[in-house]
Amino acid sequence: MLTSRTILLIGLLFGGSVHLQPSAGLVLAQTLFGRSSLVVISASGRHPFKIEVAATPRQRAQGLMWRRSLAPNAGMLFDFKRSELVTMWMKNTNIGLDILFISGNGQIVNIARNATPQSLTMISSLGPVRAVLELVAGTAQRLGIRAGDWIEHSLFR
Repeated sequence: MLTSRTILLIGLLFGGSVHLQPSAGLVLAQTLFGRSSLVVISASGRHPFKIEVAATPRQRAQGLMWRRSLAPNAGMLFDFKRSELVTMWMKNTNIGLDILFISGNGQIVNIARNATPQSLTMISSLGPVRAVLELVAGTAQRLGIRAGDWIEHSLFR
């Protein structure tokens, strides 16, 4: 008989992350993300954030799924490696988010504010973007962050 620990170990041995429903009494294996920092530059000033970076297809697929909280000065930066139209959703995401779509030069193209947790509604960029930054819902309004503002991070050099 396979136990949850055996399933978890098999999944990790084959290079995967295993997504098991916590309600099933099984362990949830989280993908490890790189850590970095960035600054959002808006009319109201420079706003630093500690971020996790989702750079691989597996990391981008998991994103902030299953998290129960996110610090006010934290976020996740999704690196798509090239500029393209991007669509996101909130499936299995328990935290309300502001989703910032960012061009290859670091300029914010558009912002989806207060995305609803668990929603399957598609949220799209309004043009080609290189990256997406997810922050706690309400952060963009609180800090006065708008489309046209800039992100300072090594990804956009």
